[in-house]
Amino acid sequence: MIRMPLASASLLAIAIALAGCGESKDDKAAAPQAQAPAAASSTATAPGAVDEAAAKAVVKHYADMVHAVYSDSLSTAKTLQGAIDAFLASPNDQTLKAARDAWVASRVPYLQSEAFRFGNTIIDDWEGQVNAWPLDEGLIDYVDSSYEHALGNPAASANIIANTEIQVGEDKIDVKDITPEKLASLNELGGSEANVATGYHAIEFLLWGQDLNGTGPGAGNRPASDYLEGEGATGGHNDRRRTYLKAVTDLLVTDLEEMVGNWAPNVSDNYRATLEGEPVNDGLRKMLFGMGSLSLGELAGERMKVSLEANSPEDEHDCFSDNTHWSHFYDAKGIRNVYLGEYTRTDGSKLTGPSLSSLVAKVDPATDNTLKADLQATEAKIQVIVDHAEKGEHYDQLIAADNTAGNQIVRDAIAALVKQTGAIEQAAGKLGITNLNPDTADHEF
Repeated sequence: MIRMPLASASLLAIAIALAGCGESKDDKAAAPQAQAPAAASSTATAPGAVDEAAAKAVVKHYADMVHAVYSDSLSTAKTLQGAIDAFLASPNDQTLKAARDAWVASRVPYLQSEAFRFGNTIIDDWEGQVNAWPLDEGLIDYVDSSYEHALGNPAASANIIANTEIQVGEDKIDVKDITPEKLASLNELGGSEANVATGYHAIEFLLWGQDLNGTGPGAGNRPASDYLEGEGATGGHNDRRRTYLKAVTDLLVTDLEEMVGNWAPNVSDNYRATLEGEPVNDGLRKMLFGMGSLSLGELAGERMKVSLEANSPEDEHDCFSDNTHWSHFYDAKGIRNVYLGEYTRTDGSKLTGPSLSSLVAKVDPATDNTLKADLQATEAKIQVIVDHAEKGEHYDQLIAADNTAGNQIVRDAIAALVKQTGAIEQAAGKLGITNLNPDTADHEF
């Protein structure tokens, strides 16, 4: 396992600890929280009246789902690894397209894992090496002269591929050997979170290149010849670019293997065993906190509100490939999966079992129905974003300053996410989990 400490180590452990003590997270309590309409039910049981055996079954099934999702993420990452190996063996338009298609396919299971992230520190601390964004691509490779890097980033134009030594402030760093270990050590270089050297988005940039279309149509268009050696090669330093793409992809596979192991069943000393051995309400809280935090602070806030308010394609999630519509869709799908206790695997089989929904329905059917309706409504609003992209109007076009109708489509999705977060908090309360305080990422809604 290759792991380099990130400067922005997760505050999630603190957040959950505070929530567990019935206290508000720092700077979060003051932010307006989404509230779903109160659900009344004459048949409702007292909040917190949850059968412990049933709740333990829900936590166990949740762990089964997490393991399945990461197993599928690993499987599709290995397929991506094979496609990239084939591309590097014979760089041409066809093998590049196959590698890009494999990257898009690998995102489907992984994005459905993000609802697990915020409730489990072992995932949140690991995620920065796997899916951190946005990134200053000038750290990695050549960029267009129009490129605007993150303010104050001392390594924004380091260009690891073009240089065997890079200078960051007064420090000189040897990058002659591009290895998974070296790349992992460069994340958050110089203290800037924009310095992302590894993970899905580094691979995405290396396959697509910069999207120079702004809020107009079109994705990145890196030529396959950037990976040729000899006649017809473009881009420069192609031997190092080839090495970088291979190393960063191998690291992704290694990282996913680690997370699969953390959630493997019948292992006495892994994270899953620890989770299943905790008081059952701790497990339920982690599930609901993960749902609410992805819904509110991350998806509604960081991934939609920020890009919409700034009309900035640089702040969209899968910005090089124009795959952002699917990243939003599968993030929302992952939230719904956790509540319903279901996940459709990449082979088409469906994993189902004891769910949060079944627990809430037993205590208060109206609250359960409200949340299920809100989750479905959110998916429908994001499906509109997908439909527009499939017809040629991608997310970066929807957020353009002069696209009033497109902006409203995104606002509608944000509003649905905010509303469902209120329903998640209400459902948690019915299970006796108070002060859930989903992470707002300092956004107000």
